[in-house]
Amino acid sequence: MSGPSNSVFFPPLKDWSLSAAVAGVLASTMGYAGPLVILFKVAEAANLSNEVLTSWIWGMSIASGLLCGWFSLRYRIPLLFAWNAPGSALLVTLVPGMAWSEVIGAYVMAGVILLLLGISGAFEKLVRRLPLSVAAALLAGILVHFSLDLFSQMSGSPMLGITMFVAYIILRQLLPRYTIMLTVAIGVLVLLATYDLSFSDVQWKVSVPQWYWPTFSITSLFSIAIPLVLVAVSGQFITGIAILRQDKYDPPANSIVAGSGLLSILFAPTACHGVNLSAITAAICTGKDANPDPGKRYFGPVVAMLWYLMFGLFSAALVSIIQSFPAAFIAMVAGIALLGALEGSLNAAMSQPTQREAALCTFLVTASDLSLLGLSSAFWGLIFGGGIVLVQSFLLRKNQ
Repeated sequence: MSGPSNSVFFPPLKDWSLSAAVAGVLASTMGYAGPLVILFKVAEAANLSNEVLTSWIWGMSIASGLLCGWFSLRYRIPLLFAWNAPGSALLVTLVPGMAWSEVIGAYVMAGVILLLLGISGAFEKLVRRLPLSVAAALLAGILVHFSLDLFSQMSGSPMLGITMFVAYIILRQLLPRYTIMLTVAIGVLVLLATYDLSFSDVQWKVSVPQWYWPTFSITSLFSIAIPLVLVAVSGQFITGIAILRQDKYDPPANSIVAGSGLLSILFAPTACHGVNLSAITAAICTGKDANPDPGKRYFGPVVAMLWYLMFGLFSAALVSIIQSFPAAFIAMVAGIALLGALEGSLNAAMSQPTQREAALCTFLVTASDLSLLGLSSAFWGLIFGGGIVLVQSFLLRKNQ
């Protein structure tokens, strides 16, 4: 169930279906329902303007939409793309204090690394060599701050926080695919009843992206670019490809990584921190609920492309709408949206008995906000964890 088509055009009428279209809309919208608010946390921490946020969302949305359309129409399989959500969580602690041009340069370098991994065919080799427990622990160390913030915000808004958390726990059991979207909707209903929401300042106009010139440094390479690539590979690409193969598809893995890298480079100057194959939300488009016929499910990501383009064109309105909500709500949504990812990361980090010590040290160092020689805790977490894996592997071989 693979192989490119002879041309890239819209699907024939026989491939159109309402169920696949709804799946595409839901899958792409869920990316905005929770992970998007993390960007606002980055902007708050780094004192970025609304102009930057608008351009950032524009770049992420347009790049994701183009990838969805190109790959799904060319290969006729449901390939859903999105921005690097775990990477955006990483940026909350990494962007503040670094020159903005260096941050943009790090985005470009991350895209170049992905492009080279794809066109060289090294992606599959990297997957086999990368200690996934260490990469998962790195991600967990980044995400834990958001989960802690979720509960700390409850002291100021207990009704909102407890209601959303209880809803999340219940919905995870009843409607796992739509948990985040429905939890956010419940939170909005609580706010409508208890908070004076006003959307009078929403800017309903087509957004114009900005262009930020990059500068390159060794510090930004090791502190931002390499961690971005690692969390994208371990948290997005590997999971997304596994989901596709589970549903009997044979995705062009190296082409997907190369294409993501190329679009990440092209859109980095708009403040887009990277796009990649979607992971968990992709399952909405690849399963039987999207279409009983596996060969027609690709229509979902095609509809998602149009949805992404619309959100990108009106990114300024999106920024205004989100900023109309109280800061506590934004923090709670970010924390809840990442609880599942944190759970999965901790589980993966501890899944290999021989690497648990390395994973634990990676997690603790990353979560500690350690900074040495101008390099971030994410970098040092990888150094500590990777070093422990190498030493233990060497000693094990020596004792055999």
